[in-house]
Amino acid sequence: MTHAQPPAPGLPEQPLGTGLRVVTIPPRDPYVDAVLPAGVTRVGDVAEPSAWLDLGHLAAHADGVDVVHLHMGYGRLEPVAAEAWAEELQRLGVPLVVTVHQLHATGGPASGEDAHLAAVLATAEVVLTLTPGAADDIAERFGRTAIVVAHPSVAVADPELGAERGLVGVRVGAAVPHPAALVRAALSGAVSGGGRLRVLVEEAELPALEPAVVELAGAGQVELTVVRAGEWAAQLQQVHVAVLPERCGTHSRDVEVCRDVGTRPVAPSCGWAADQWSEVVPYSHDDQGGVDPVSLAAAIGAALARPMPRPADRVWRDGQRDAVRQVHAEVYTQVAADRSWT
Repeated sequence: MTHAQPPAPGLPEQPLGTGLRVVTIPPRDPYVDAVLPAGVTRVGDVAEPSAWLDLGHLAAHADGVDVVHLHMGYGRLEPVAAEAWAEELQRLGVPLVVTVHQLHATGGPASGEDAHLAAVLATAEVVLTLTPGAADDIAERFGRTAIVVAHPSVAVADPELGAERGLVGVRVGAAVPHPAALVRAALSGAVSGGGRLRVLVEEAELPALEPAVVELAGAGQVELTVVRAGEWAAQLQQVHVAVLPERCGTHSRDVEVCRDVGTRPVAPSCGWAADQWSEVVPYSHDDQGGVDPVSLAAAIGAALARPMPRPADRVWRDGQRDAVRQVHAEVYTQVAADRSWT
């Protein structure tokens, strides 16, 4: 990668990234918003799926953008289409930056997930990811070196809210497989650890809640709480332990919410959630076997035996976010400069 030229003598040096026109895919997301440097102009509207994934739109508007930064959403394309999209960017001379948020552990090179990722990584100017473990995986599987940037703060603790010691929270919903089995395992862990279980369900998903979970709530074995829009961080702040039930994912935004508000997360052992924060307690969960209920119950008991972490220091978190934005500004400035000198 070529180094950017210094400013002309006598002219004030502008902050890196200032004035650059950047397309982010998706256009809006808590992580995407958190890492975007000051002074960068975000191009495009907030519609989903992004119009910039369309080859015709890309060709028609390429002159109005300096960098495309792909985070998520390319799974809507077939692998062949993703490859064609990445190659079109290269043909147009628009530099592509990719942040790898998810790596699918079960995929081989021929899997759909890996094929999508391989297609966009093949032509990316710069690859970013969130943990050293993910960077090692990317190097091994795709032959690309990834810059590791920390996941920045995405929530702020409410000073008016307190947490109940011994209270375990677990979210259920359409994206959570086998919710009744998950809730029973979490209940076993909470009770054996001397606590109780609160089941969290988003308001929109309440009508489709599995009857077995409703029956447990009706029998008084678990507490059922409806989470309304914008309340997720506050709900996590009120529990001692949060069970993160998502399918095997590489990184977890909820781990960062827990760090911000001072809640101990119990997260799947697959992926790199434990790399994000040392306070994570892992439980066995893989794509083939799903959740191991014995492991989950034991992890909850171990988490309850440990003290509740304090909310993240805001000065430190703000400084971390600024450092992450600086890395993005440096990347955008460099790849845009490389384009202009080609």
